[in-house]
Amino acid sequence: MRILVVNVNTSRSVTEAIGAQAAGAAAPGTGIVPLTPAFGPESVEGNYESYLAAVAVMETVRAHPGPFDAVIQAGYGEHGREGLQELLDVPVVDITEAAAGTALFLGRSYSVVTSLDRTVPLIEERLRAAGLSERCASVRASGLPVLELERDAAAAVDAVAEQAARAVARDGAEVVCLGCGGMAGLAARVGERTGVPVVDGVTAAVKTAESLVSLGLSTSKVRTYAPPRPKRFLNWPPPQAR
Repeated sequence: MRILVVNVNTSRSVTEAIGAQAAGAAAPGTGIVPLTPAFGPESVEGNYESYLAAVAVMETVRAHPGPFDAVIQAGYGEHGREGLQELLDVPVVDITEAAAGTALFLGRSYSVVTSLDRTVPLIEERLRAAGLSERCASVRASGLPVLELERDAAAAVDAVAEQAARAVARDGAEVVCLGCGGMAGLAARVGERTGVPVVDGVTAAVKTAESLVSLGLSTSKVRTYAPPRPKRFLNWPPPQAR
């Protein structure tokens, strides 16, 4: 089995961290291929950047020579999963939905701890669109930008664990989801601080993708995610996307 794990930003150090987390979760015989988009922002922390990253991820995957059996979009609360599902015949797993879906097996309610407050609405909207918001107790921000999470691991653990503990004590969360691909590797330490299950989206997405491939299942193509209709595109792709 071969799984593409696509970072939504262009920071290669983030790609490496996500790839290492995915490889550590993968079963024997599962190959993990980390990908960095060819263009786009160094971190994704808002709607403009998210939409741009969605295009970059789709074009990066479309240009990959393959073969591969599944794709993981490793951005929490980001746009683009639906487009990938139209383009591909293999399973597409978004870490936002994989983490929340896994949390539903572990407790009555879950909370998400993400990076900046401005990303909270994006995550709330993605959970709502995926039908996963009913049992979400809260989405909390750690206050740390995406790139800062990897620069100071100790500060990242402290900030994320603090908000996770508040989610448990104040919001009634029974499970915590790490709401950023850049938080890969923090689950065990945050779990020790909070005493509840902590779900890492990259890890959850790998196991979900493996299960779908093993079951021989992929995206339905009869309606919503039917392949794009053949048509002419004006001035596409732009030079930076080639």
